[in-house]
Amino acid sequence: MARFGELLRAANNLKLLAAIGRSGGDLGSVADLVDNMLDTPQMEACIGRFRSVPGGAAMMDARYPPLQPDLDRLIQLPEGSLGRSYAQLIRQLDYDPEFFRPRPTGTQAHWLTQRIATTHDIHHVVSGFGTVSEGESGVLAITACQIGFPAYVLLTTAGQLATFRFQTERLPRLSAAVAHGMAMARQASCLAVAHWEEGWHSPVADWREELGILEPADGEPYGLTPAVPAA
Repeated sequence: MARFGELLRAANNLKLLAAIGRSGGDLGSVADLVDNMLDTPQMEACIGRFRSVPGGAAMMDARYPPLQPDLDRLIQLPEGSLGRSYAQLIRQLDYDPEFFRPRPTGTQAHWLTQRIATTHDIHHVVSGFGTVSEGESGVLAITACQIGFPAYVLLTTAGQLATFRFQTERLPRLSAAVAHGMAMARQASCLAVAHWEEGWHSPVADWREELGILEPADGEPYGLTPAVPAA
């Protein structure tokens, strides 16, 4: 009967992907997709890959706490620091700092899911990918490649298929962003095991050097600070 459960889960994933498309990336729909992958073979494989990364098993076994940012404090840090840059992004997006969906962290799958969900926007800051749809695909591609996080694999793949089918004019930029994210994933240390909270004061440039992010996406059309075309 397990095969029927997988079929039902696949059908539900398709519904959730459709809902995400209709909503333009509504955070609630994305969180539903993430949660639908918790008890799956794909998540088990993801956990195995995370634990094989240096520091991953210790971080998971210690249940390193999910991110709980104090934006009022972080915004006071020096310009260019990770904490200030992160707080500026969250305020620019007009996000509620408590917008993360609460999840228990007793199981490995729940802990890893919550850790990745709560640190997603830090990945934007350190990688330089913007929050436009192509930038989202680029930043998701990093964790999809580094540890195979199931929802991000689905979202990255579905985004390319939907663009290929319905918005071919966007395909070159989307393909470039995903390829950039995949290349970054191969070059850089695993972002999911970084202890961001221990280095809020550090400049983003120092974090990039430490992680091995050699070609951040900032100045790209899908970056956080896209270059202004010459007049």
